[in-house]
Amino acid sequence: MTQTQSDTGILAGEQRMLIDGELRHTDGGALFDVVHPGNEQVVGQVSDGTLTDMDRAVGAARRAFDDTEWSRDLDFRYHCLMQLHAALERNKERLRRIVVTEVGCPVSVTGSQIEDPIDEVRHWAEHGRDFEYLVDTGIHKAPMGTARRTISYEPVGVVGAITPWNVPFYLNIAETIPALMAGNTVVLKPAQLTPWSGSELGRIVAEETDIPAGVFNVVTSNANGVGAALSADPRVDMITFTGSTATGRAILAAAAPTVKRTMMELGGKSAHIVLDDAKLEKCLPMAAMVACVMSGQACIMASRILLPRSRYAEGIEILKASMEATSVGDPWDPSVLQGPQISETQRQKVLGLIKSGVDSGARLVTGGGIPEALPVGYYTQPTLLADVDPDSQIAQEEIFGPVLTVTPYDTDDEAVAIANNSIYGLSGEVTGVDTERAFCIARRLRTGNVTVNGRSHFGITSPFGGTKQSGLGRRNGAEGFKEYLESKTIGHPA
Repeated sequence: MTQTQSDTGILAGEQRMLIDGELRHTDGGALFDVVHPGNEQVVGQVSDGTLTDMDRAVGAARRAFDDTEWSRDLDFRYHCLMQLHAALERNKERLRRIVVTEVGCPVSVTGSQIEDPIDEVRHWAEHGRDFEYLVDTGIHKAPMGTARRTISYEPVGVVGAITPWNVPFYLNIAETIPALMAGNTVVLKPAQLTPWSGSELGRIVAEETDIPAGVFNVVTSNANGVGAALSADPRVDMITFTGSTATGRAILAAAAPTVKRTMMELGGKSAHIVLDDAKLEKCLPMAAMVACVMSGQACIMASRILLPRSRYAEGIEILKASMEATSVGDPWDPSVLQGPQISETQRQKVLGLIKSGVDSGARLVTGGGIPEALPVGYYTQPTLLADVDPDSQIAQEEIFGPVLTVTPYDTDDEAVAIANNSIYGLSGEVTGVDTERAFCIARRLRTGNVTVNGRSHFGITSPFGGTKQSGLGRRNGAEGFKEYLESKTIGHPA
């Protein structure tokens, strides 16, 4: 179950699911393959869960919420999550190898995929321990006499978490740990392409913590219908989801009959407005690196570069040189920044969108195909497209690959209009020497988050989420914790 190939570090992960406190296979014993994107080889298998398994998991979570003290025992929740934090630290290197194996994430950039989420477990344990669950709002006049009103923050109930494949361990933590600390029970459905980041978390919970049976469940499956069943189940009170906008719409439809609470981080097509006073030699190499470092498989990536026409040619040359200098190859090589796409299907989608860009009049500056030196593995060349029509498919559709598009503009107002010309509104970036001007432009962008002059908006203490069709709700910060709580106002005698 845990075979290792010592020459590459490839590691087969946990095959079993965690349902009602038991690590188990599906009844028929069916498994599905896990493929390493760096060499296209099957590196292990995981249990192929069924609708029956999901039904069991949801039933266990429902009972654990309704019939145990989990939702009411804050000190015990803190104890269990601090146990989990310590256990994840012990398993850190195993988890790192699993992430590189199933995602193809370069080992050089796994800090954000391993260390950061482990630290977040401690953060949410401490945040939940210190949170004020009863808030006295004072005395209020009312028809039947003055009343004292208290707000009681209480767990939502059973939370279904459906997570994607691009940063699976991080998002498995981000979508379940604050929910658990808030007093909810959880059913996690990991992505089909990266099941071990979920099954390993289930194994660690079962073997190394006191988290009671049914409080945390993991169902792996290669069938889309199993995740859909979680969204539709009337025993589930909330769905948290990260993934494509198309899938988000389907989940909203499935959740609608029971009016479930939903929290969603969906697609993005973020723009980076580079102002005419910007230091191009500093900001553009970083923009190119960010586009490639996770093979472009990042929802917040600023994939649309907007350059002032007066500095357009200069900017194109800097971006071209930076993308051509990016190291692409074996994710186990510490010198590599860009690994493979997650699958051949994803690579073909990226290549197809690049072709559509060229067909619509964009100029292919560099890249656009498969690296000749990497015939095996799902690799894509870092790609730069210039002269991109802001209304074209390549400028409107999320690519999820190492591709930057560049569009010229003449005025700040035009740049803002181009940036806002999208169904998405997840992130954005503005760069310029005049920081007040850059900040004012950032406020005009219709997005949930903006980086100004490289100062990142993203962090555990700040709310993160999208506007328009990039999502609902916020993760992180005090707002993110409250997403997993219901507020109840109680009027009582003063």
